[in-house]
Amino acid sequence: MPKNQFIDPQQVKKPDFISFGKIPVNQYSKTIAEEKNNFTTSDFMRIYRDMVIIREFETMLNLIKTRGEYQGLHYDHPGPAHLSAGQEAAAVGMAYNLTIDDMIFGSHRSHGEILAKGLSAIYQLDDSLLQLIMESFFHGSILKVVEKAPVRHMKDLAVYFLLYGTLAEIFARENGFNKGLGGSMHAFFTPFGVYPNNAIVGGSGDIAVGAALFKKVNLKNGIVVANIGDASMGCGPVWEGITFSAMDQFKKLWEGKYNGGLPIIFNFMNNQYGMGGQTCGETMGYGILARVGAGVNPEMMHAERVDGYNPLAVIDAFKRKKKILEDKNGPVLLDTLTYRFSGHSPSDASSYRSKEELHAWEKVDSLITFRKQLVENNIATENELDAVVKTIEQQIKLVYQWSIDDSISPRLDLAANPRAIEDMMFSNMSIDKMESKEPEVLMKLEDNPRVKQLATKERFAFDTQGKSISKIKQFHLRDGIFEAIIDRFYKDPTLVAYGEENRDWGGAFAVYRGLTESLPYNRLFNSPISEGAIVGTAIGYGMAGGRVIAEIMYCDFLGRSGDEVFNQLPKWQAMSGNLIKMPVVIRVSIGSKYGAQHSQDWTALTAHIPGLKVVFPVTPYDAKGLMNSALQGTDPVIFFESQRIYDVGEQFHKGGVPKEYYEIPIGEPDVKREGKDVTLLSVGATLYVALKAADILKEQYNLEAEIIDARSLVPFHYEKVIASVKKTGRILLTSDASERGSVLKDFAQNITELAFDYLDAPPVVVGSRNWIVPAYEMEQFFFPQPSWILDALHERILPLPGHRIQNNFTSSEKILRSKKGV
Repeated sequence: MPKNQFIDPQQVKKPDFISFGKIPVNQYSKTIAEEKNNFTTSDFMRIYRDMVIIREFETMLNLIKTRGEYQGLHYDHPGPAHLSAGQEAAAVGMAYNLTIDDMIFGSHRSHGEILAKGLSAIYQLDDSLLQLIMESFFHGSILKVVEKAPVRHMKDLAVYFLLYGTLAEIFARENGFNKGLGGSMHAFFTPFGVYPNNAIVGGSGDIAVGAALFKKVNLKNGIVVANIGDASMGCGPVWEGITFSAMDQFKKLWEGKYNGGLPIIFNFMNNQYGMGGQTCGETMGYGILARVGAGVNPEMMHAERVDGYNPLAVIDAFKRKKKILEDKNGPVLLDTLTYRFSGHSPSDASSYRSKEELHAWEKVDSLITFRKQLVENNIATENELDAVVKTIEQQIKLVYQWSIDDSISPRLDLAANPRAIEDMMFSNMSIDKMESKEPEVLMKLEDNPRVKQLATKERFAFDTQGKSISKIKQFHLRDGIFEAIIDRFYKDPTLVAYGEENRDWGGAFAVYRGLTESLPYNRLFNSPISEGAIVGTAIGYGMAGGRVIAEIMYCDFLGRSGDEVFNQLPKWQAMSGNLIKMPVVIRVSIGSKYGAQHSQDWTALTAHIPGLKVVFPVTPYDAKGLMNSALQGTDPVIFFESQRIYDVGEQFHKGGVPKEYYEIPIGEPDVKREGKDVTLLSVGATLYVALKAADILKEQYNLEAEIIDARSLVPFHYEKVIASVKKTGRILLTSDASERGSVLKDFAQNITELAFDYLDAPPVVVGSRNWIVPAYEMEQFFFPQPSWILDALHERILPLPGHRIQNNFTSSEKILRSKKGV
């Protein structure tokens, strides 16, 4: 879209060939003897110790799952345990040179990576900082347990802290790193740079990119590593994450200190299986996974295959690749070749692979081969290495004892405190800005051309005589959203916004028109058409500490970001034990006129998912106030907008839309017109349909309808609605969403239960038809019309004298449609 990048047909039409360079495969060949200048004896021993810790930890879990005991101590663990025995060298090598400024994200099989990164952090941190971390984390609850360990040194105590916090989390104990709410597949510990592991295959593929984006935009130290499996190469979040990370604009359009590639390594822990599918030779076609990097960008993602059974080879690769990222030449793809000895999980009998193959890999087990080299090169004796193993076995046993003892490691007491989990679903904080530095902008706010233009607009739709002001002179709904957003850009230096057409174009519906003039590329930019990555990177950006607005151009495109919206964004605050905040606003525009795949209202899908706040303002006053609240908070908000009414003026708030900052509490409905005979509760743009119906009721039947605009779907405060029902005794609910399964049904059920004694008739729902959305010319037969509301009211609630029915809302019709599934 940038005009300065001219696409010359004479150039792009020239005949040519694309040449690919060489991708290194298992090129590291140094021996321990050759590496003695780069590693001390202590270094070599630390590498071995860390691998043994991971192996024994995973062995313990495997024995518990398969035999119900470890070292004579019995325990039943019904939860998951996807083990990484065999992959120790890959994990330890990955973490060896990473600092606490470096973030790792993982998969469902990431116990080893958690421990490796934690052990590396412990080695690097001084005792005073380790003490501070352990004392401050959850008020020292983990430290109070591990202080009983038989140690004399702070770093040894920190190892117990790491092992216990991880195992207690796996066993769903309150002393776990995430209060037992993350478990085996979601455990993490951010003070050591260990960010969430992900139970969804490839789930970290785009989230980690968002964390790298945060580092780049906010000039933070460190890199990001996405540790994902080889089978995730078949997953959308990974491909979209790679595409996003390799955007040309980072090197061609972003300027100054922001110019350069994202600091991210896609580290494929290539154990050569995805559950029971063999990736090489069966479910994939790449032959060697590193090949994939060749097609992504001219640098081929600096792709390389490294022998993940040699910890020194992995250390070497990560050292070189980290330098590439520090030189702003990312992203990087690493194909870390490894192998898992256990099945996908302990219940997996590995019937899809031969015993000969398993034994062949066991013969080159890194714990055996590396140990042998240590002895052969006089780094350690067999007795010294045996002592290391014995010490670790004792450590793991003690940690295991603590973790299964209910008196030491209780679970969240949901009997005593039934609200313990629900209190962690949202953080409900109010924060002006996520960091205290000055926001980077290109001009003063008052000099922005659109801000100047809006200063001349009429902020109320009617003049003093009650006559409608010309629409072109009015302050519109899109202006209210813009005003809240640009205000926050001048407050919060971490705020970024992106989507498919955000810069230059100004957004498909002109909400962002004027932002380009005020913001550099690193704060407002266009993304690929990758809805999954748009939301996934926003999650990672928020998780890392920033505030972000991501735009989904049409509500119908939510399906393309389904996992990110439904399975990632809502869950991480609670799964972290409410440690992580998620200041992410997803703008979603609900269309019309464009038929079945561009005109759907999917508000019910998002409202159904615990952990999301959902709003749908339909007036300029509400749009500005609710966007201000969304951007002031620390929770994920799905912010629905209707394309039909972007140009509507403010008709209800008598003072018009204030120029000053204000907030509307999320969850609070608003009475738009008072009445005494029937309540009309609307969601979305049908507010204006309900107004027309109310006018007819008044003019033709002398009935006064009270009209309430829901404004928010989650949370929702019922008090105003119940008070209205007590007054009118009747309620009809309407929205543009298809009626079946809509949020109106949930509202109607709750209203029935809460106001049953005051209702003269059951609540009636008037939604759109359960069809595909037809062409614009037939939309009046699909979306609720004023006549629908009148007909439903007449048939189901209150007979209207002399009313002529146009639409069938009888019980028999309702039964028939249900039988037909429409």
